[in-house]
Amino acid sequence: YEVYKETADWLRARTSQHPRVAIICGSGLGGLADVLDNKTVFPYEDIPHFPRSTVAGHAGRLVFGELGGQPCVCMQGRCHEWDPIYAFGFLQVTFPIRVFFLLGVEILIVTNAAGGLNPHFQVGDIMFLRDHISLFGLGGQNPLRGPNEERFGVRFPCMSDAYERELRGLAMEATRELGFLSFTREGVYCLLPGPSYETIAESRLLQALGADAVGMSTVPEVIVARHCGLRVLGISLITNKVVTSYSSQEKANHEEVLHVSAGRAEALQKLVTHLLGKLGES
Repeated sequence: YEVYKETADWLRARTSQHPRVAIICGSGLGGLADVLDNKTVFPYEDIPHFPRSTVAGHAGRLVFGELGGQPCVCMQGRCHEWDPIYAFGFLQVTFPIRVFFLLGVEILIVTNAAGGLNPHFQVGDIMFLRDHISLFGLGGQNPLRGPNEERFGVRFPCMSDAYERELRGLAMEATRELGFLSFTREGVYCLLPGPSYETIAESRLLQALGADAVGMSTVPEVIVARHCGLRVLGISLITNKVVTSYSSQEKANHEEVLHVSAGRAEALQKLVTHLLGKLGES
C-alpha cells in the first residue's frame, strides 16, 4: 500500500488536477490523450514505481487533463504480463489502477485492440464489453492472488457486474446520438496471455466458449479496478477477424492492428468525449 501511495503522492505534488475518470488507451488508440484540454504530461519512466510500456503503438505517457468537461487521466499505452521486464507480472500490469484509486478516480474506461471471433463482427467495429473470459484466471492466475490489502478492497470481490450496465447504457446512447450504431456491438472479451496470436484450434475453442473478441490485455486491470470499487466500461476496437479456417490465407499481425486503430481513432475519440459529457449530465 505504501508503494502505491508514494506514487500517488508524487503525482499529486506535481499536478493540481483531480481526475474523476481514468482512461487506458490500447494499441494505436493513444490519440485519445492528445485531445485532452489543459494537459499535464508525465513519461512513465519519470514516475516512481510506474510500469513502462514496450509495445509499438504505446507512447508510454500519463496525461492529466479534461475531456468532455470531465477531469481525466489517460494512460497512453500499457504494459503486458508477458513482457520479460516485468518479473512480477500482474502486480506491475495492474499497478496504475490502484494509484488511480488513491488519486480519487471513480470510473475506469479501458480500451483495447482485439481480434473478432464473432462471425457477424467486421473490422473497424467498436464492441462494448458485456463480460469477459480469463484463461489466465481459469488457469489459476489472478491479479488478486496473495495477501489481501483491505484498504483497497474485500478478499472476494464480485465479478458478475464487472462491466457496469449503466455506463454501457450511456455509451450506447452516445453511439446513437453520434450515428455510430452501424459499427457498434456488445460482446464477451477473452484474454489470452500472448504475445503470440491464437492458433486456429484455439480460436474455434474460444468461439465455443462464447467469446466474441480476443486480446492480450484489459482483464487484469478490470479485476483490480472492481476490487477497488471503481465503475468500469470496456471498449474493444475490432482490428482483425480471427482466422478460424485452415483454408484461409489471412494472418494476424500487429501492423494491421495499428493501421485499423488509426483509421477508427477519430470515431473513438468522439465517442469517449461525448460519453464523458453525458457522465457530467448524469
